[in-house]
Amino acid sequence: MLKKTLKVVNPSGLHLRPAGMLSQKSMKFKSDIIIECGEKRIVAKSVLNVMAAGIKCGTEITLICDGPDEEEAMKTISEAIESGLGEM
Repeated sequence: MLKKTLKVVNPSGLHLRPAGMLSQKSMKFKSDIIIECGEKRIVAKSVLNVMAAGIKCGTEITLICDGPDEEEAMKTISEAIESGLGEM
């Protein structure tokens, strides 16, 4: 299991478009991909769960990847979040 703390940088937070992009990237991996935000644990493969979390710009989250391709998943997903999920 890998964990990494990240900051959401896209100006509008994780609304529909970036949540969709995050979920699509997450679904390519066999590993479980979880986002921790405060007390919430969000399954990154579910666009509805990511959107419902209401994660805003500047929020610190913890990305957790656990499974057979966790290293590649962590690299891909963390780079996507750090680059603003296509909105920067």
